[in-house]
Amino acid sequence: MSSFLRHFLLAVQFFTRIPVTGTLAAWVGYSPAMLRASAAHFPGIGWLVGAVAAGVYALLVALLPLSLFTPLVAAALSTVATVLLTGAFHEDGLADVSDGLGGSGDAPRALEIMKDSRVGAFGALALVLVLGCKLALLALLGSLETEVPDSDPATYELDPWLVPAALFAAHVVSRGLPLLLIRVLPHVGDPATSKSKPLADQITLGSLGAAFLWCFMALALASYALDAITLIAACSFAVIALLWMGRLFTRRLGGFTGDCLGATQQVCEIAFYLGLAVGL
Repeated sequence: MSSFLRHFLLAVQFFTRIPVTGTLAAWVGYSPAMLRASAAHFPGIGWLVGAVAAGVYALLVALLPLSLFTPLVAAALSTVATVLLTGAFHEDGLADVSDGLGGSGDAPRALEIMKDSRVGAFGALALVLVLGCKLALLALLGSLETEVPDSDPATYELDPWLVPAALFAAHVVSRGLPLLLIRVLPHVGDPATSKSKPLADQITLGSLGAAFLWCFMALALASYALDAITLIAACSFAVIALLWMGRLFTRRLGGFTGDCLGATQQVCEIAFYLGLAVGL
C-alpha cells in the first residue's frame, strides 16, 4: 500500500499542479524506476481531473439560469478548471507536436521544432481547433434531452448526469490509451532533456494492467449514467484515434516523445466525446 500511494503521488506531482512538496515530497521520493512504476496510475490522475471537471460542470448547471447556452458556459468553465489543475500539460504537448509536424516533413527537424518552447502558427491553430471541438461536443451532449419518468411521454428535460459522466470517463480513458504507445513505439526524444524518457525505458504488462483497471472502474462508474452501447461507441472512437496517432508518429517521427503522449491524450478525449454523441 505504501508503494502504491507513493507511485500515485509521484504521478500527481508529475502531471498536475496539486502541490506535493516538503515532507510529503521527501516521503514520496523520486527515481527513474519510480516514475516508470507511476505510469500505472496515469489514468488515476484522470480520476482527479475528471472528478473536478464533472463537479464544476454539474455545479454551474445547477447555479446558472437554464438556457440554450448553459451547457456551453458550464463546459467552458469546467475546461478552464482542468487546465488550471494540470497546468495545460497535455495542451502544451499538442501545440508542440502540431508545430513540429506542421513545420517540417523531416523527422530530426520536426523533433527540434517540438523542443522549442515558443508556440507557432500550427500549434496555435491546433489548440483553437481542439478546444473548440471539445466545447462544441460537450455543449451538444449537455443540450440533449431525456424523458422524464412517470410523466407524459412528451415531457423531456436536460439530462443532468450525462456530461459529468462523460467528462469523468473521458479524462480517465484518454490517459490510459497513450500508455500503449509507450509499449509499442520507441522513444525518439533527446534522452538528456526529455522528462518522459524514464517512462519510455520500460512499461510492463503489469503496469498496463493496473492502468486499464483504473479505466475499467471508471467506465463501470459511468455506466450508471451512460448505457453500455454508448460507452462502447465512445471507447471505440478513442481507440481509433489512438491508432491514427500511433500511425502518424511512426510514419513522421519513427516513434514517440512526451509531447506525443500529451497530444494523443487530447485527441483521444475529443474522440471519446464524439463517439458518445454518435452512440446517443
